[in-house]
Amino acid sequence: MAEQKLFAGHTVRRLRRSNGLSQAALAEALEISPSYLNLIERNQRPLTAALLLRLADQFDTDPRALAGASDPGGGMDAMRRRLADPMFADLEIDRVQIEEWLAAAPAGAEAFARAFDRVGAASGFGLDPFAELRAEIERWRNHFADLDSDAEALADELRLGAGDLYNAIAERLRVKHQLSIRILPVDAMPDRLRRLDLHARQLQLSELLDPASRTFGAAFQLAQLEAKDPIDWLVKGAGFKERASERLFRRHLTSYFAAALMMPYARFLRACEATGYDLELLQRRFGAGFEQVAHRLTTLQRVGARGLPFFMIRIDRAGQSSKRFGGASNSPLVEEDGRCPLWALHRAFDHPGTLLTQLVELQDGSRWFTLARTVRPQGVSIGSVAAEFAIGLGLAADVASPLASARGIDLKRGEAVGVGLGCRSCTRPDCPQRSAPPVSRALVFNERERAIAPFTFAGD
Repeated sequence: MAEQKLFAGHTVRRLRRSNGLSQAALAEALEISPSYLNLIERNQRPLTAALLLRLADQFDTDPRALAGASDPGGGMDAMRRRLADPMFADLEIDRVQIEEWLAAAPAGAEAFARAFDRVGAASGFGLDPFAELRAEIERWRNHFADLDSDAEALADELRLGAGDLYNAIAERLRVKHQLSIRILPVDAMPDRLRRLDLHARQLQLSELLDPASRTFGAAFQLAQLEAKDPIDWLVKGAGFKERASERLFRRHLTSYFAAALMMPYARFLRACEATGYDLELLQRRFGAGFEQVAHRLTTLQRVGARGLPFFMIRIDRAGQSSKRFGGASNSPLVEEDGRCPLWALHRAFDHPGTLLTQLVELQDGSRWFTLARTVRPQGVSIGSVAAEFAIGLGLAADVASPLASARGIDLKRGEAVGVGLGCRSCTRPDCPQRSAPPVSRALVFNERERAIAPFTFAGD
């Protein structure tokens, strides 16, 4: 497959203008002519690898961020999915028109995409606090450098007092904040896993929690007390429209700090690289749960010390996602709402506790190495119903070779499962698993034939 050319005119122009540079000044810094830079900004010339690196150096950013952010609105496929909404059906907008729009008015296309995503497809119900929350997390690529730095410093300080993190946190809470930790039986706290009793000066934890969850609960309380200022600044800077979004973001940041305290950045990254990102080994080494480690892997984007660009998603048996973190992966597998039943993530429920690996290929030719495993949240059951979720992790196949779980797999030319981003978006014509036709294609009927696939539709 020929290497895809990178047209990033919109991104280059935005970076240049935001830094107050003229085309002549940036062209001089990049050692190219102003006329050539003009062609790049108008998407009439692609970015070469050498220019991409020079731009990253000039603006002190990650080359992967420049490459991933090159297309307004997520590019052609993402814009087509939005325009496939029934509200636009009578406009008959074809691929050529979208290409011309993206090239001629990239900022306008980006504005449309943001407005459409924020309001929701024909929803009419105002802002979704979870969508607003996720947009803010992804704006930071789920990496909050100040919180990581503060948590790392606190973790080093706690290690001087005790080798066991849980006991070190408990002692810190007792001495500095006059809070003791008490483990309560389930009959004394039947519907709570954690509770702060200020009258008794106690952090009360349920006996249902395993050691990793108890440590996280204690770390969460310490984060509320000692990371309040940086968390307040981040929440205030987000400028949320909805109060619920603000509260959700604060909870996310507090959990982020707690996880960073359990898995300090530098030590965790060294362990990842030394073990080939062995998830089970990382759990044992840092006393963390599978989901905690999986989430932590999406945050490793410190400048000068970056980890692999993982994404993470958590779904239930119905395929509904309750957590999605794209990190620096720029993966459509986590960005889009639709998912494919051929992705092994959905088979994880049939193999509880087993780590499933799979090499998948999307319609644009991109390959992704993915891992999936079920988790059962601590103590989460009501009556006879016990909660169960599947965690999906993944990263681009071309950077997955350091993974221990990818050893022996030909990531470039090996057999990959073709998956889509939900049947309504997928235009693969020969999928027998299809549940619905793509909204962007006209159905084709032939009463004399019956294809293997349940629907036949027009090509591009």
